[in-house]
Amino acid sequence: MPERPPGRQASVWHRIGRDLLRPSRSQFLVAGVLCLSGLLVVTQLTGVDDQDTYSSMRRQDLVQLLDQLNAEHDRLTDESQRLERTKEKLVSGADARRVAAAENQKRLDQMGILAGSLAAKGPGIRITIVDPQQKVGPDVLLDAVEEMRDAGAEAIEINDQVRVVAQTWFSRSGQQLVADGQPVNSPITIDVIGEPHALEEGARFRGGLVSQVQAETVGGKVAISRLDEVQIGSLRQTTTPQWAKPA
Repeated sequence: MPERPPGRQASVWHRIGRDLLRPSRSQFLVAGVLCLSGLLVVTQLTGVDDQDTYSSMRRQDLVQLLDQLNAEHDRLTDESQRLERTKEKLVSGADARRVAAAENQKRLDQMGILAGSLAAKGPGIRITIVDPQQKVGPDVLLDAVEEMRDAGAEAIEINDQVRVVAQTWFSRSGQQLVADGQPVNSPITIDVIGEPHALEEGARFRGGLVSQVQAETVGGKVAISRLDEVQIGSLRQTTTPQWAKPA
């Protein structure tokens, strides 16, 4: 096969480089069509995945999910309106110092509740778990705590003695269920402060706490009571950071 003359080969590469640096209108059009086609394919595949996710859910589960979303929306709306009112008071200059001090104290109280260093009370639910075969494991309690947090729980306490915080851990010592080093005996009570309806729906959601405990493999029972006021009195001892300090 005859070789292409060096001068002609260099000319071909020159034209290719020029076309890449200065694309024509037709090249722009083709590139645009390809990008649009790719975007449509990705969007369609994502839509199919979402449809498959929700199409497999029962109507009751969809209603519960919608209730949870509505409750979270209402909570965020109330918080947004409260912050707007606080901002207006601070900007207006009318007794701004008192408003700022009250806001700081409120945030300190909230942080104390989250850290478990302050007692708490408010509306919520009490979950009672009867586990005659001692098959409720640490994973079930951990899932229950995560479900309650997802449903808007602001404070959680187990058996009136274990205050659940970010560092709380669950384990087993032989047949004994343990939370933060303390034994958790049956019946297990979980007190939760938050919006009662959202919390109960979070526990009853298919695959959630009630489903896990009352499954045949566990053989337990769950009772949930909505309360106008839940009292959480157990406290968590906070530790002073060794290395960290406010920035």
